Amino acid sequence: MDRPPAVAPVRLGWRRRLAEDLRTAASRDPAARSRLELVLAYPGLHALWLHRVAHRMWARPGLRLAARLLSHVNRALTGIEIHPGAVIGRRFFIDHGMGVVIGETAVVGDDVMLYHGVTLGGRSSSRGKRHPTLEDGVTVGAGARILGNITIGAGAQVGANAVVVKDVPPGAVVVGIPGRVRGTGGGEDLVDPALLI
Repeated sequence: MDRPPAVAPVRLGWRRRLAEDLRTAASRDPAARSRLELVLAYPGLHALWLHRVAHRMWARPGLRLAARLLSHVNRALTGIEIHPGAVIGRRFFIDHGMGVVIGETAVVGDDVMLYHGVTLGGRSSSRGKRHPTLEDGVTVGAGARILGNITIGAGAQVGANAVVVKDVPPGAVVVGIPGRVRGTGGGEDLVDPALLI
């Protein structure tokens, strides 16, 4: 999901981005009852908002320690650990959130949804790209582990508790340990929803 340099990501003002985040959360979580509830009681939103601040700080070498400290506070407040170096797209939603870990070189596309306990982790101690890339529209079920410099293709679904260490093609459904592709191209109704939560 690395964007070519000629294509700049869409920049929204903070108010429009906040409104987009709230619309996304309301559309993804049927338990959401009001915008006030979303603002006050959704740690996935809080973690995302604090990550955005930390990520902007991370881009300035003199603020990297401060960015790491803010990410540490974020983890303490929300139970969600997002490294400030991670790149996260628009309309991202973390449902429940506790125990989610997103590593430094992870890239998360637009319209991605993670359930609780998901890890986007590394498999190497190298300083280069060592965390996964999730392309647009990926859904990752509770407790899944996606490890290493791999790509999960656009629209793919990763089942609950799957351990994925190899690339996943766009639109595929992957389940199990180790993760195996169980189907492709069928959209949300291809996988049993119980595999995602």
